[in-house]
Amino acid sequence: MDFDAVLLLSFGGPEGPEQVRPFLQNVTRGRNVPPERLDEVAEHYRHFGGVSPINGINRALIAQLEAEQDLPVYFGNRNWEPYVEDAVEDMRDNGVRRAAVFTTSAWSGYSSCTQYTEDIARARAASGPQAPELVKLRPYFDHPLFVEIFAGAVAAAAKNVPAGARLVFTAHSVPVAADERCGPRLYSRQVAYAARLVAGAAGYDDYDLVWQSRSGPPQVPWLEPDVADHLAALDAAGTKAVVVCPIGFVADHIEVVWDLDHELRLQAEAAGMSFARAATPNADRRFARLAAGLIDELRTGRPPERVAGPDPVPGCLASVNGAPCRPPHCAARENRT
Repeated sequence: MDFDAVLLLSFGGPEGPEQVRPFLQNVTRGRNVPPERLDEVAEHYRHFGGVSPINGINRALIAQLEAEQDLPVYFGNRNWEPYVEDAVEDMRDNGVRRAAVFTTSAWSGYSSCTQYTEDIARARAASGPQAPELVKLRPYFDHPLFVEIFAGAVAAAAKNVPAGARLVFTAHSVPVAADERCGPRLYSRQVAYAARLVAGAAGYDDYDLVWQSRSGPPQVPWLEPDVADHLAALDAAGTKAVVVCPIGFVADHIEVVWDLDHELRLQAEAAGMSFARAATPNADRRFARLAAGLIDELRTGRPPERVAGPDPVPGCLASVNGAPCRPPHCAARENRT
């Protein structure tokens, strides 16, 4: 399968104080998030001048990806400029006929995968009959470079705390119902699988997996335990040091630089616990190599690169042209369960 271009498809983030509230309204539209929660999150962004790190990181990643392969890379977001609709329109006007889509999410599941296929479908519809074919690349939570980057980050972080620190993996929580939407606990099982791979590569036999940054109504069940509650439990059990690995994030979203680097760090310091946070991939050259490798898998038809784990890999097939991932699509298997 040949490609004319690559589309880096991401979440988006504000790049100035005046953009914060409109961005958050885009993110939460139709989700019944209380206004006071939006006010609270808006303050997190304003702590950083109203600028999310994510767009700058993605632009740096694009430069790395263009250096790794010979295709032009376009940039589109779901929730803020540059919007994916504009990127696909630019591709159409530039004569692109087929593009590979690399998303800044390693996972399957509704929020992590299906919403991106919906973004693709919406953007193609907006561009009309001459819109390019868009092929979404597969989830990559078990890719050797994904595991290598995070394992190295855990090892580097562990050097900053006393020996024997507790390793805690964290990922963005989602409603329990959403975790069931594309197959039984598909997202949470993939996060757990990747955490096991990274922990093993970093030399840890024992670790914890928790969740963070929930934003929905309190009566709606979300994935638990929450990272802050878990840190309190570790403190009560006498834990003196932690290494927190935000395995659910491939870049420094505000949920990383505020929820972990600020709030969780302050909680740890107040408890007298040593705290270190493992880095995310961001614009690491190996992350660009990972993306280029996924493209080559489709170009050449070679088998996907995966780190073998002790259990079957929870997964679903990638989609083309934004066809939504719904059962039985998400239940499809490439020798996977």
